[in-house]
Amino acid sequence: MKATVLGGAAASLLTVSAFAADLGIPPSQPQVVIPPFTWTSCYAGVQAGGGWGKKDLTDTVGILSSLPGGFSAANLDVSGWMVGGQFGCDYQFAPTWVVGIEGAASGGNISKTTTFATTVAEPGDDTATFRSTTDFLASITGRIGYAFDRWLVYGKGGVALVGDRYHSDDVDGNFFFDATENRIGWTAGAGVEWAFTPEWSVKLEYDYYGFGTKSVSLFDTTIAMINAPVNINQNIQVVLLGVNFHARSGPDW
Repeated sequence: MKATVLGGAAASLLTVSAFAADLGIPPSQPQVVIPPFTWTSCYAGVQAGGGWGKKDLTDTVGILSSLPGGFSAANLDVSGWMVGGQFGCDYQFAPTWVVGIEGAASGGNISKTTTFATTVAEPGDDTATFRSTTDFLASITGRIGYAFDRWLVYGKGGVALVGDRYHSDDVDGNFFFDATENRIGWTAGAGVEWAFTPEWSVKLEYDYYGFGTKSVSLFDTTIAMINAPVNINQNIQVVLLGVNFHARSGPDW
């Protein structure tokens, strides 16, 4: 009895399949389930943009201001460009929040020269200059973001490092000062990132760097060989456009 029933069912299936084939109806195919997009990945990329900030110098002990053509303070509104790269890893959870860590480094030229007339010991005027140049910025930051599918809005913050050069002289050759320094500070920023393919994304980001006030020794390279300690306060802001390549494990997203 069971054999008869099973045989009839099999014959019915064969009949239906043959009828569907005669009508040109393709057999049913298994559905392919595409997994949702995720920001979980490690990435590396490049970035470039512009920067601006303030550099304020104050002569703390009066050595610089006591020189013929010297000055006691200089205030610069610096600006320029930066180009660099970044790498990091992100993890998406719950299900729209993203956390990660990122390292970044950029080189460039964010600078300004100020020129002003000063009164020298003897009658007459002398022209002095002071130039500040930031040519290196680096950071290690944590970031947290909110994902809208392939869009990510995020904030970040952490520790930063800056590399600066300083130069000052006067037209009469009374002094010719130079100094370089690396300074540790902090950074905070925010950005938006869009994954235009599963592996590639583009981002627009703003970062603020605070480095506080630090004593810097300006060294006179003329025959006088004078060290002039000054306090320099600085902060920098940058806007960067970047592209990242994401390395993913598991199935293709």
